[in-house]
Parts: sequence; structure tokens; C-alpha cells
Amino acid sequence: MLDPLSSGTVEKSAQPHPDASQMSVNCAVITVSDTRTPSTDRSGELVQQLLLAAGHQIGMYRIVPDEPRRILAELEAATTAEPTISAIVFNGGTGISPRDTTHEAIASVLTKTLPGFGEIFRLLSYQEIGSRAIASRAIAGTYRHLLVFSLPGSRGAVQLGIEKLILPELVHLITQST
Repeated sequence: MLDPLSSGTVEKSAQPHPDASQMSVNCAVITVSDTRTPSTDRSGELVQQLLLAAGHQIGMYRIVPDEPRRILAELEAATTAEPTISAIVFNGGTGISPRDTTHEAIASVLTKTLPGFGEIFRLLSYQEIGSRAIASRAIAGTYRHLLVFSLPGSRGAVQLGIEKLILPELVHLITQST
């Protein structure tokens, strides 16, 4: 990339503002599904594995039916019943079928949104799965003291979102939102 003020080039950094230190973030994982159980929830299990492998903690794990009231009740529980939780990762319910209501539920209460999260997630998804990526309604933002991420429920989408977007920025976003 050319520096407009000189004739030299500028090195592009993977992390423009590196975090001073790593910290462990206490996270909640909520799978939104009408059919999954703890023994069949492979995506929720993957979210937990990836967060734990990166040195973070899981302070809450739930499976909730794709019903806006239940989704919001779990979001509220993460803020009140588990006050040490700083981030919540939802997976599932982000498509366009009539039962997919996670996006509407979460979008209705976010204090601030991170539009780039969904945009970049869909770009990365497009690079992997092609035009089907347009059906994803991944979203992220803040609710009270929490960072909130909502990913599609497939294992591929979970892995992509956690590894490429959430883990590289989680600590930075936590320090910015508190």
C-alpha cells in the first residue's frame, strides 16, 4: 500500500492496535435451536472448545428454542445472573426461515452495533461457500456491559466466525466497551 504523503510503502499490520496484554474473557455460549440437545449440539460444543483453547472461560452454556422471548431471557440472564460474563456468543437462528428469529431478537436490544462484523463474516463466508452467504444474518454489538455475537448454527460458520473475527478482536473489544 502506498503512503500518500511519501513515495514509500506502508506495512500493513494484522493488528493495527495490538493489545498490551492477553486476558481471559468469561463468555456465555447460547445455541438457538428447536431440535438440538446437549449431546447433539456440535456447534455449541465447537464454540466452547475454540474459546477455551484460546484461554477464555465459559461461564454459561444454554440451548434455547428459537423464540424471541426465550432468546432475550437468556441474554438478560447473562447480564444479571452471571455478572462476570463479558461476552456472549449465540449460534443458530440467523437464516431467513420463519423460525429464524435470533437476528430480530438481538438487533432489537443492542445498544451499539458492529456492522463490520456481519459484513466481513458474509465476505469470508462467500469466499468459502459462495453466494449462499447472503442468507446469513450474523450480527454483533453491545448490550449493557456485554459484547454480543450472533453466528449461524453450522459448524463451518461457527469456526469461521470464532477463528477469523471473534478471537482476534475479543480482548480489544472488551477493553473498548468497558
